[in-house]
Amino acid sequence: MTSRNVVKLFFSTLLIGALVTGITGFIIRWDEFAPYFSNFNILKIISTFFWLFGVGLIFSLVSQVSFFAYLTVHRFGLGIFKSASLWNGVQVIFILFALYDLVYFRYKSFAEAGDGILPFLFPAIMILVVGLVTAYFKVKQTNSSAFIPALFFMVVVTILEWVPILRLNDYNWLYLMVFPLLVCNAYQLLILHKLNENSNKERQAKSNNKPA
Repeated sequence: MTSRNVVKLFFSTLLIGALVTGITGFIIRWDEFAPYFSNFNILKIISTFFWLFGVGLIFSLVSQVSFFAYLTVHRFGLGIFKSASLWNGVQVIFILFALYDLVYFRYKSFAEAGDGILPFLFPAIMILVVGLVTAYFKVKQTNSSAFIPALFFMVVVTILEWVPILRLNDYNWLYLMVFPLLVCNAYQLLILHKLNENSNKERQAKSNNKPA
């Protein structure tokens, strides 16, 4: 990927993560922020949005660092296992373990007497569904071999990014972080192919314009 497209990916992902966090924050904490709108307190609305926007920038950076780390890990995995199908099988096992651990450890750590498991299942189901949808569109863009790596990134990497907030078990922060992470992760995954194509076209154009 050319430096121009790397910069484009960085800033577009940064903006998306910040905007999603800003919007999500008002929705999740509507009971707290609703008086700002009913009283038409523009100053508080703007200041709150900018605070959420700044938090979203941090979430976006976490997503971007994880994305490039996964691209490196993926290459190492292919090199170590010498077979895409074997590496995909390993990734499927990690996906299942990550989803199981997300449910089991949160239930074991935070469930109180009489609590059902459904509230602890929902985050895992949500991440899996978003991951499956994203992987489906990734396959439509590229080929079927992209399905498992895309699903792994959307499920396992998102859960790993989410761990610091999972330990707090604060409802507002849980969902304030996970939605921007999912959006940023999906965006990077789906835009990567297009940016690589643009980079190849730019290199080809430069090559054609070189004097003989």
